[in-house]
Amino acid sequence: MRGQRHLVYCRCVLPQFKSLPDPPKHQFVVFSVIDDDDNAVPKYAQCNNCGLVHKVVDICKSEILSKKESIASIISIDDIKTSLPPNLVDILERHNVEIATWEQAQHILENKEWGSFVTLTGEEEDGMRHGKYVRMMSESFFKIETFSRDSVVVLDEVKKDE
Repeated sequence: MRGQRHLVYCRCVLPQFKSLPDPPKHQFVVFSVIDDDDNAVPKYAQCNNCGLVHKVVDICKSEILSKKESIASIISIDDIKTSLPPNLVDILERHNVEIATWEQAQHILENKEWGSFVTLTGEEEDGMRHGKYVRMMSESFFKIETFSRDSVVVLDEVKKDE
């Protein structure tokens, strides 16, 4: 099984956009586990703006649970902390990362995906994205590194044999 960070839409609007004639719907990041058949394992997630509970059913797809602002089966950062090494917990806490990043770090450790990383910070400047990530080299060795890359990624067209 592999993991994937992705966005889901909520019906809420961030306060700074409420005065716009057609304000954009809020999106928030979730982490999903993808099973061996390439399907996202359903899970519950809570909007980080309005608190509504979503049932995440696929990559970038969720169903809002009407009038639910809490559900006992939603994993919390405190739940995840108990399964991570103290030095990794310290790194994630210092960078004040969101729940999806905690879930991704837990997934990498549990599946021993050594060499994989989670992004700690990111910002855009002059068409470049700069940031910092922690690479997980083993169960107890974590390396913080920086990155710089183009903000826009252009994919080459894949040519198929006829």
